[in-house]
Amino acid sequence: MVVSDGLVDLRSDTVTRPTPAMRRAMAGAEVGDDLYGEDPTVNALQDAFAERVGMEAALFVPSGVMGNQLALRVLTEPGTTVITGARQHVVLYEQGAGGGHVAQFHGVPDHDGVVRPAYVAWAIEAAEIAGDDETRPGLVCVENTHMAAGGAPWELDDLRAVRRAARRLPVHMDGARLFNAEVATATPAADYCAEATTVMCCLSKGLCAPVGSLLGGPVEVIAEARVERQRMGGAMRQAGVIAAAGLVALETMVERLAEDHARARRLAEAVAERWPDTGDPGRARTNIVTWHHDGPAAVVDHLRSEGVLAATIAPDVLRLVTHHDVDDAGVERAVKALATAP
Repeated sequence: MVVSDGLVDLRSDTVTRPTPAMRRAMAGAEVGDDLYGEDPTVNALQDAFAERVGMEAALFVPSGVMGNQLALRVLTEPGTTVITGARQHVVLYEQGAGGGHVAQFHGVPDHDGVVRPAYVAWAIEAAEIAGDDETRPGLVCVENTHMAAGGAPWELDDLRAVRRAARRLPVHMDGARLFNAEVATATPAADYCAEATTVMCCLSKGLCAPVGSLLGGPVEVIAEARVERQRMGGAMRQAGVIAAAGLVALETMVERLAEDHARARRLAEAVAERWPDTGDPGRARTNIVTWHHDGPAAVVDHLRSEGVLAATIAPDVLRLVTHHDVDDAGVERAVKALATAP
């Protein structure tokens, strides 16, 4: 499908439109007051997600950013640090919100999307050695898939190694595209989440729901997050109208993510053909293609002139993201436009 204005929109998978099945579910949703815990559709969504990812409980929130920030609020305390990849979403793409909850992020290299357990162990041990002279780590964050690393999914063994290195610290997984990782690696989401204390997952990206994310974790953590959600202005009333679309997303949109991954690989091959020094197209394992270019603005302008929308995520990094609303014809239009890009 090409968007209605005739452009192939590869800027992000956040531009997806709800499917006809979602619209029907929204129109007929049974609702109640979610602030009182009385919306049956929201409750069903929370239960379905918690069961699928192997968590005790879950909380429906308006956005992934809120889900991540709730995890920071309930798992850390002022004066502690969060050990995290330097390019993770929670560090770079949430308008500095984390600074309102924690003293600072301890960013470690994550060029390939993976946080090395040695870096986690070093940060913990350094604080122990320094005693009162160094800020105490309070949380480890990982991102799966890792957007800035071209949608790189984690391998389960790597995540387990980080979990061991974290020792007693809680681990939060920013799983905005968790199900892309599940499909790409054939690793059940529950297996990933078994290595985390909490997990956030977006319904409004590749899964096509119009609004919402979920935060999963232990019952007591989610109860505290519910209170903090209200403090942040995220308590919703008859939210079953949008939760209904989320249920359809979980039930019908996960397996088809493989189509997005295949189309992203086609785009990655086109990028490698046009700019051979950009690396192995096999790095595009999910639905995101990133590459370095000295003049990204010129490429974005050229693609738009050919009816294709692209984005930049850094001064010299371009990004294309496949999703449900771009079909094979749209990808081929993008491939043709890339072949003549400056």
